[in-house]
Amino acid sequence: MVQDCTSSWGSRRSQIQIAESRTKKPGFAEHSMWSYLFWLPIILALWAIAGIWIVFAIAVVNRSVDLQKGFPFISNCGSYAPQSCIFSQVLNTGAALAIWICIVRYHQLRDWGVKTWQNQLILWSGLLCALGTSIVGNFQEKNQKPTHLVGAFLAFILGNLYFWLQFFLSWWTKGLPQPGPRWIRLLRLSFCSLSTILIVAMIILYSQRMRSASAACEWAVAMLLFVLFGFFAVDFSSLHGCTLHLEPQLDSSLPQTPTGSSNTPMSQML
Repeated sequence: MVQDCTSSWGSRRSQIQIAESRTKKPGFAEHSMWSYLFWLPIILALWAIAGIWIVFAIAVVNRSVDLQKGFPFISNCGSYAPQSCIFSQVLNTGAALAIWICIVRYHQLRDWGVKTWQNQLILWSGLLCALGTSIVGNFQEKNQKPTHLVGAFLAFILGNLYFWLQFFLSWWTKGLPQPGPRWIRLLRLSFCSLSTILIVAMIILYSQRMRSASAACEWAVAMLLFVLFGFFAVDFSSLHGCTLHLEPQLDSSLPQTPTGSSNTPMSQML
């Protein structure tokens, strides 16, 4: 199944095509297991989880944070050099991967017949989550705390919303494909619920000046959101390609190309 999206920018028209394997039963497509689209969510989850724990380890080793005074927030670990540079790079790369995943997911849902407004709501919540992640990495708490907090809100709150919208869509929409085993849906529900509970607990504990407990909740929420992104590997297992086509837009003021000439669109496999 091939899906395309067309939009115009000046004299070029871009098309994104997502090729999806046809399988009799929902699940993992055997010939697609090694597709980069399958590995993309897994790479994001592993990259982000390993990255922020490496930042934590460096902060502990160089004593930027003192565990004897309490468990630190993620932002405290990434506020001081040299780990602040790694922190920014990890979150910026993770945000770029998340944007890619959100766009692929948008086209996949559209191909499955999801309504445009629902699909766009899901897409924008995911893109804003990625934007917030990048803001958190680039505006350290000790330098730009208000901007940093805005980024944290987008990353955590809208990130959680993004996965709730995905779950509700799969729950309410009849006939929507459900790749993977049935327990995946229950696991997503559990992780979304736990993430919501921990976000509320994090805010309450912080207001009660229980900083270490609040920080532990923040770390747990971050891990859950990264794993939820990783679960998209199940949905992307049936995808085996994504193609970008660029086609010149015909201009009526210019001489037209004679019929039969070779005016083929440029294409590049992503």
